[in-house]
Amino acid sequence: MSAAETLERLADAGIIATLRAPSAQGAIDACAALIDGGITAIEITYTTPDVPAVLTSLAASHGDRVVLGAGTVLDPAEATAAIEAGARFIVSPGIDDFVVAATRDAGVLSVAGALTPTEVMRARRLGVDIVKLFPGSLGGPGYLKALRGPFPHLRFVPTGGVSATNLGEWRAAGAYAVGAGSELCSADSIARADWAGIRATAERFVAAWRATAG
Repeated sequence: MSAAETLERLADAGIIATLRAPSAQGAIDACAALIDGGITAIEITYTTPDVPAVLTSLAASHGDRVVLGAGTVLDPAEATAAIEAGARFIVSPGIDDFVVAATRDAGVLSVAGALTPTEVMRARRLGVDIVKLFPGSLGGPGYLKALRGPFPHLRFVPTGGVSATNLGEWRAAGAYAVGAGSELCSADSIARADWAGIRATAERFVAAWRATAG
């Protein structure tokens, strides 16, 4: 899958589940519940144990039903390991020149975190494909709308402060997609093996996102 194809898949998905799981098996089981609930894009963060093994398992089990990424990537070695395991997009909480270069050299979609206009300009200069507005909770949809003024052609994915009740606000502010973490799938729900609850929450998010279309 090319970076351009991944871009299309993320736009179609609308919601990117940002998964921080207490165990590798918990991540695998939680992803199955999210996918059953209609989520088609999932980012496994490196705060989860054995991320490459999780990605390999998910790619084998779910194939084209989901586009997989790795998050909280802090160095090029993590990016390379995730890509080799099947990650189609690499997400960092901030901007690291070496991570961006390794990701782009591999032909994989690059997503880097930025908050200020200066950081957004740096991400643009490095060729980042998507700017992760993080933490989105600090400024909310109004801040994203303000950033879109000077940067109308950049793709923003807010992460942090995203819930099923404010998806419409984020979309109206110009979000390319949204990253949803604990509001969608919390570490506690994974620890309790509440797969039915995770699936139901995923269904609620997906329905809310679809309701914002048009």
